[in-house]
Amino acid sequence: MAVRHVEPYSDEWVRQPFSYVSQVVGLLGAEVGDWWEGPCDPRDATVRLSDGSALVWDEESGWRLGRFVSGCRGEHTELADVRYLGHGLLPKPERVPGALADARAGVGASSAWRPSYRSHRHCRDGFDVALSYYCSLLNA
Repeated sequence: MAVRHVEPYSDEWVRQPFSYVSQVVGLLGAEVGDWWEGPCDPRDATVRLSDGSALVWDEESGWRLGRFVSGCRGEHTELADVRYLGHGLLPKPERVPGALADARAGVGASSAWRPSYRSHRHCRDGFDVALSYYCSLLNA
């Protein structure tokens, strides 16, 4: 199987995180009130939760949980009282609900300190290949 690289800043590249985040949303189920993709630099997505908090994923620091302050489609979301879920930049979708529970409890791999796994400026570092795996699952 050949590795296919997506051209940075193309429509396909911008939408790559959609497949991954949609799988996480599906696993969170009724706990999700709404969700949307954010802008680029870095690419991100927001998942509004039914309790008034939100999860935000971005391509530099992974998932974080916080009290929703502001945000909407096409804008970066602002959170207060942030905890990063840990488990890397792209944890398997089935690990996110457990990591969310840990972050709410302030235990496990969660932290108030922002990890920096990569820079969104490094467009050819292999991260998009990992994201494309989730695109292939959605399209299968």
